[in-house]
Amino acid sequence: MALNLEDIETLFARRGGEQYSGEPVTQREHALQTALRAERDGADDELVTAALLHDLGHLLNEQGESPSLRGIDDLHQYYALPFLRGVFSDRVLTPIQWHVDAKRYLCATREHYWAGLSADSKRSLELQGGVFSADQAERFIGQPHAAEAVRLRLWDDLAKEADCPTPPLAHFLARAQRCMLK
Repeated sequence: MALNLEDIETLFARRGGEQYSGEPVTQREHALQTALRAERDGADDELVTAALLHDLGHLLNEQGESPSLRGIDDLHQYYALPFLRGVFSDRVLTPIQWHVDAKRYLCATREHYWAGLSADSKRSLELQGGVFSADQAERFIGQPHAAEAVRLRLWDDLAKEADCPTPPLAHFLARAQRCMLK
């Protein structure tokens, strides 16, 4: 069943107040901060929407708080896709799908990237397949929308600030409305 914007708003109202995997923010705060970072970086509506919805799978796939602490990869990057397919284009969906692989890529290609990851991101990285090899990194970045997934990942990493002011969810849902498939 495809989600509409009202469904997404309800999901954030119902589950967005949950803690974001041991970070000092809630799921909603993390989503809003990621979307705000994308917006401030000049991203278009589709990429801002991907930033807002990149962790929607955490809200849809109820695995409890910090599943990585229990050795569980919740596969959140894939979980939301069936609910968003037919609603948004591949320019929204592919960065969501690949934001975990973008972390694996960045660990392989940027010398100090791994050191800057939070404890939960490091823990989940191992569950998600670990750092890409040089060949895997090269194949990944050559795919359509991989560069957007990397941008999304960088915003994602920075969107964990306690008490960071953001526009309300409605602001970003209005941008999402503009890029919905008709």
